[in-house]
Amino acid sequence: MTHQIYTTDILVVGGGTGGTAAAIQAARRGAKTILVSEFAWLGGMLTAAGVSAPDGNELVAFQTGLWGAFLQALRDRQPGGLDNSWVSFFSYNPAVGAGIFADWVKELSNLHWISGQVPLEVLQQGGYITGVRFADFTVQAKVILDGTELGDLLALGEIPYRWGWELQSEWGEPSAPASHNASTEKYPVQSPTWVVVMQDFGDAVAPEIPAAPNYDPGLFVGAWENYGGEKFLNYGRLPGDRFMINWPIKGNDYGEGVGRLVESEASKAEFFQECRWHSQNFAHFIQNQLGQRYGLAEKVFPWTDTAFALHPYYRESRRLVGLTTIREQDILPVAGGRVAPLFADAIAIGNYANDHHYPGFDLPLQPKSIRWGGRWTGTPFTIPYRCLVPVATDGLLVCEKNISVSHIANGATRLQPVVLGIGQAAGMAAAICVELGVQPRDLPVKALQNALLQDKQAPAAIAPLFNLNCSPNHPEWLSTQLYYLDNHQDYPLSGNCPHISSFDEVVTQDCDCFTGILQRIDQHNYKLLITEPTAYQGQTWQLVTLRSHIDNQLQVTVHEQLITVWGQLNYSGNWLLVDKLKGEELKQN
Repeated sequence: MTHQIYTTDILVVGGGTGGTAAAIQAARRGAKTILVSEFAWLGGMLTAAGVSAPDGNELVAFQTGLWGAFLQALRDRQPGGLDNSWVSFFSYNPAVGAGIFADWVKELSNLHWISGQVPLEVLQQGGYITGVRFADFTVQAKVILDGTELGDLLALGEIPYRWGWELQSEWGEPSAPASHNASTEKYPVQSPTWVVVMQDFGDAVAPEIPAAPNYDPGLFVGAWENYGGEKFLNYGRLPGDRFMINWPIKGNDYGEGVGRLVESEASKAEFFQECRWHSQNFAHFIQNQLGQRYGLAEKVFPWTDTAFALHPYYRESRRLVGLTTIREQDILPVAGGRVAPLFADAIAIGNYANDHHYPGFDLPLQPKSIRWGGRWTGTPFTIPYRCLVPVATDGLLVCEKNISVSHIANGATRLQPVVLGIGQAAGMAAAICVELGVQPRDLPVKALQNALLQDKQAPAAIAPLFNLNCSPNHPEWLSTQLYYLDNHQDYPLSGNCPHISSFDEVVTQDCDCFTGILQRIDQHNYKLLITEPTAYQGQTWQLVTLRSHIDNQLQVTVHEQLITVWGQLNYSGNWLLVDKLKGEELKQN
């Protein structure tokens, strides 16, 4: 068989969350693009790894770009809606998510997707990446993007990268250890999880889940003792009485010998087997403890054992040594504020709390969460373009968890919506580099920022503002984004733009109407004692919102005021997600 050689503008290696976004955005910009993935599903964490209850960027103001488009497509396609779990406001069947990405790719005649292949060699010439060799073909490209789950091109191309912890002495990160210890040695990176999906079979008896050869029930005892079995399962409830099992407390995180992931293919395969067995054993334990009605879900993933994800949910990768490195200080809110400093070369938004996973070990971390909209949310931060660009190597961008970031800060930058935004920005950057005939390090960042903000299909916010929750088509949205990118010294520490109008938005999803008495528990903590409709009379529900104007309204309501809200009940979290609110003598901000 002839070893074929393809020539293209842009090559994206890896069909994970970032790689998929990068390929789609580059092709939408008009660049001739090839995407090579290992698996038959695109989307990585959001689909193939089974994390179909994603975290972060949940506020309406942050639902922009490809992330916002993905959410809207999910709302259009997912029967039963997305508000099912209590870990996330968006949970869905992984196959629905994979179908969205596949359809977006099919729409683009200039995007060639090849699945079932992994990179074997990175081709270089004088410090310039020129191509990548796979088993059956080689691709030569003007710009190549590493969208692999573990930063495989960095290793193959001997491009400087980090793996493991940085000490406090390196960058002065407040949560970094002063010296290496047993925990940093045991867990050089965060623990992956092999997600498994379980199902409630109701009155029927589910097939027995066999224990794997290394079953030890002691590893799981107490997993849900502070929650109860029902709340534990509802953590990752999916439509159709299914449950995403991705549980950190004595659950299926697995970090024993995690360094094997980057040692050799044999070592990685050994880790995979153990990691998958660990999840199988946890599912077996759940069935034994909570009852035979719970079993492995059927026909979730395109594999023989369809309840198990196609690959582990990786929380950390090899991390590029880039032109700049995101440190913990760059993701923490500034003193007296609710937002992190705005990078001048910002290209994506994140807001999740700094979340680290090490079985049996809790890492003390600086807080980056606030009460907002009746609940806890993370404080926003930005991703700088320069963390996608290698220090010395040309022709390459990274677009996954492999950006230039410290081990500590990776706990916030690794989340699915952030990586989708990183991928969108990297794909746009690569396409503009081809248009201008420049290397990624020489790309004018303003051109990239303008392109992201004014993309015709999925305009992406870059400066995080809590109260900029109007549509990107609204004239104030673009002008406000551009102002703060041009005048980042004026970026408000509160995260609220002072001159933004109050938008009484049209409700965008099916909502029910409830009237009741507001109970102010404390600041940003509200409950509603329902008086109407009759079916819910006397019930008390937590009020939460993702919309800034509703957050403002809730803050000025009076205790025991009669109000009417429109929203959706979430039985897993016992909350009422409010999209619209009216009340007698309710002040308007």
